[in-house]
Amino acid sequence: MAMTVRTAARARPDAPSYRVAAAVGAGVLCLYVATLAPTTAMWDASEYITAAYTLGIPHPPGNPLFVLLGRVASLVPVASVAVRINMLAAMCSAAAAGIWFLVAERVLASWSSPRWTRLLAAVMAALLSASTFTVWNQSVVNEKVYTVSLAFFAIVSWLTVRWCDDPDGRASDRLLVLIAYLIGLGYSNHPAGFLVGPAVAVAVLVRRPRTLLRWRLLLAGAMALVIGITPFAVEPIRAAWHPVLNEGEPTGCAQRIGLSCTFSKTTATRLMANVNRDQYGKPDLTVRQAPFDAQVGMWWLYFKWQWLRDVHGQQPGLQTGLAIAFLMLGALGGVTHWRRERASFWFFGPLVITVTVVLIYYMNFKYGASQSPELNGVAREVRDRDYFYLWSYSTWSVWAALGLATLWRALAGRVHGSEARRWASTAPVLLLGALPLVGNWRDASRAGETATREWAHDLLGSIEPYGILVTLGDNDTFPLWYAQEVEGVRRDVTVAVTSLLNTDWYPRGLSHRLPVAYDAARGSAIYRGLPAVMPSRPVLSLADVELDAIPEWLDVRTPQLFRAGTMRAVVDPRRLEFGVPTRGDLMVLQLLKDNLGTRPFYIARTSGSYVQALGLEPYALMQGLAYKIVPEVIASSRDTVALPGVGHVDVRRTRALWDSFGAPRAFVARGDWVDRPSIGIPALYISTAFQLAEVMLGRGDTAAAEHFRHAALDMGEATHALDLFLPRASQDAPPPAGDTTRTRTVPVRP
Repeated sequence: MAMTVRTAARARPDAPSYRVAAAVGAGVLCLYVATLAPTTAMWDASEYITAAYTLGIPHPPGNPLFVLLGRVASLVPVASVAVRINMLAAMCSAAAAGIWFLVAERVLASWSSPRWTRLLAAVMAALLSASTFTVWNQSVVNEKVYTVSLAFFAIVSWLTVRWCDDPDGRASDRLLVLIAYLIGLGYSNHPAGFLVGPAVAVAVLVRRPRTLLRWRLLLAGAMALVIGITPFAVEPIRAAWHPVLNEGEPTGCAQRIGLSCTFSKTTATRLMANVNRDQYGKPDLTVRQAPFDAQVGMWWLYFKWQWLRDVHGQQPGLQTGLAIAFLMLGALGGVTHWRRERASFWFFGPLVITVTVVLIYYMNFKYGASQSPELNGVAREVRDRDYFYLWSYSTWSVWAALGLATLWRALAGRVHGSEARRWASTAPVLLLGALPLVGNWRDASRAGETATREWAHDLLGSIEPYGILVTLGDNDTFPLWYAQEVEGVRRDVTVAVTSLLNTDWYPRGLSHRLPVAYDAARGSAIYRGLPAVMPSRPVLSLADVELDAIPEWLDVRTPQLFRAGTMRAVVDPRRLEFGVPTRGDLMVLQLLKDNLGTRPFYIARTSGSYVQALGLEPYALMQGLAYKIVPEVIASSRDTVALPGVGHVDVRRTRALWDSFGAPRAFVARGDWVDRPSIGIPALYISTAFQLAEVMLGRGDTAAAEHFRHAALDMGEATHALDLFLPRASQDAPPPAGDTTRTRTVPVRP
């Protein structure tokens, strides 16, 4: 009898090493803190930091749980607001790494090997997951909500693995209810919270299929799931107060706040449209946006990035070799998991399949921004979407660590000597797991990166007091929101983004927004002497009913005359994005009509040929990083020079603004530009420096011309963009093909 008891005790897994897991998570957190972004970054970072700080609503589905967590993080009285919220990302990913350690340790517990070897192999699982490029890069700035989602993924995974250990235990039912609640709560952070659900279902069906017959448990789980989703109720409540960020405007309370409008059909309709992301109009899954093999190819491209992010293609052979090695290690780990720890495999195996093959099919992406550059003319994603597969690469890292452990065990079995000697002498094989840490440090790190913040300050600084600035999308808009709402810089400037002007809710918000007083101390020095009288009305004169009556598009395909005061502009629909004027284009013209001659009106130079498409080139004067639209046709003078392909340049003002710009120094200090689809931002500065050099050379000021030329070359070398801009140094270079920021344009088809 005593022998039976001892045998059972040996068969029982060791208690989880929670203290070691905490230490591992703390170590990963130290790594992230050392490489943390000190401020905001390109793409969605500025939007989410601003939403969290202002308790606003970011783009659909609104991510209410993240906003609430981010708001709490923003109140911590240390460092800057951006650092506080970036730390939220770091802490979530570090927690996930600690939990992956526990999962790997639990799987390895069934192997008859010394405990220290299992702990070391489990540490590799945490390290690999933490240092894969996408996980690392997303963990050092709150660019997306996916790190919070990764933490929920890991927590649910650990709880399910624990349930698989003892599905008939006293706490098993409570674990399932808790898992259901966390899946719902994770969904309120991002729809990806549901991705772990199918794997949980498979584990339950295989381990205890009779669970499906226990209706009370099923009902409790369903109720827990619904309760987990309840943070979405925050959206209509907060939207009714019309925060600065109120994307989707999921409320029926337009004029007043009350129960009747809060619990109304309009609120329900708008909330569901927000949750379901109707704004993006993504096609049905049966309509493939690219061949499935190309979509798998996108996943493989980003998989290669994880182990060595070779940004400039200098080591393609090594990158591919490492990717193949870690693919094989992951496959080996999966096979070993199946053979040695079948109980938890029934969860983890389906989870890996869900976040790879199933997710690839479900996302239905176009060709990736960096994928197959030799294919010209194919529809591409506006940016690289590697972050959508963050969960795939993170979970694969666990299997890769199990594969390393399997390889280590095989090598140890071939060495003679004591058990300790065999394991110790072959332990260096685990150093393979440290390769991503070394290879990705430079490119995944965001330490010292301030270019995005400086870009926002520079663009806002180009605008006269109380000006209106028309932008096109993410990278020329979100950083401005951050600068205005988080740092309080130039809140007098009204930012109007064309991609959101296509919606019904965004113009309404602009029409209700009252002017904010100009703070001369935060403005550019060149504008401090200008008269700055605060306007008395919003930028749009139309009432809500009139705004709602503007059509989604006009069936106009030939040039049309637009009049505003003495302005006569010929709009060419053929040069517009959709080949016809959309609601957004009509709203820009309405803004111009309402404000020309009364408020400074600008169009960001990131807009490419938008000024020309609207027929405004004769009225466009380049000032710094934007075009000022003036009521009269511009004539050349000493301070107003016409450059071929650029238009008229306000030389005195642009040169004065350049002296105040901070981004050029930030580009050089960083020494690289990892995200190639956003290369248009540093490119704008490079082309501006070349243009100023050309103007100065034409005036005979060779010293100034050489100064600007060297500035352009320094930035070009630092960002690896010289090959794009040296051949067109005298042109106002728009972003290269595929580098558009119009990612949120409502699909409008004539």
